[in-house]
Amino acid sequence: MSEEERPPESNPADGAPAPEAGDESQADETPVASSEADSEQPAGEEPEAEVVQAEPAAPEQPAAAPPEPQEYEPTPREKPEIPGADLVPDVLPEDDEFLDAEAQAAAEAEAEAAAAAAEADEPEAQPIADAAIDLAAGARYTATGKRKSAVARVILKPGTGTYLINDKTLDVFFPRETLRRVIRHPLEAVGYDSRMDVVARMHGGGVAAQAEALRHGISRALIVADPHLRGELKRRGFLTRDPRVKERKKAGLKKARKRPQFSKR
Repeated sequence: MSEEERPPESNPADGAPAPEAGDESQADETPVASSEADSEQPAGEEPEAEVVQAEPAAPEQPAAAPPEPQEYEPTPREKPEIPGADLVPDVLPEDDEFLDAEAQAAAEAEAEAAAAAAEADEPEAQPIADAAIDLAAGARYTATGKRKSAVARVILKPGTGTYLINDKTLDVFFPRETLRRVIRHPLEAVGYDSRMDVVARMHGGGVAAQAEALRHGISRALIVADPHLRGELKRRGFLTRDPRVKERKKAGLKKARKRPQFSKR
């Protein structure tokens, strides 16, 4: 067989094999089938198209009107609550606007005495039941009391409850009721406030220090009269000598601890 009569070989790159000579009849029959299908359909009728129902369009909404501009109202700022605004200011009278150092010290002393008197109130007002003091005609009980730089030398003797301090009565020497109450505490505690007289010599210190020194001296004199009273008087604080004193001034300082202001130049 020559090369011209040999059938063409299929090329794998072309993807499909070439049709052979025997397949020509099949290729001819395929278009005939399609033509027959077309001849069966009536000529006047067209193929039905698929009917797609369209969704009803939503009604158009009117465009929203732009919001009206609102007037800006600034919120008022609340003032912060000032600490102590509800307190009533303590205004001094015009006469006492400028108090000297002595008057200020006297006012502080009165405040301290009032605080001390408030501490020894109703529970301590009951007199000591087992007090037994010899009230003979010639009985004398002496002692010394101190507070800060005040010194009180006290003599207790039977009497009617009078006080004689530097040849002055109690009301004259101590015009403040708070200080007089402090002085009467020891004798009232033992129940002898109307059965004994007090004679005292005092020097040094201020009025508040002298009052506490006198109370200290009377309490010590009661211990001399009856040693069994020591426990009760000590429990009430009458025998304790208050050691607080003013700190002395140092050399080079303005006061006890106050220093001069530093100056670089």
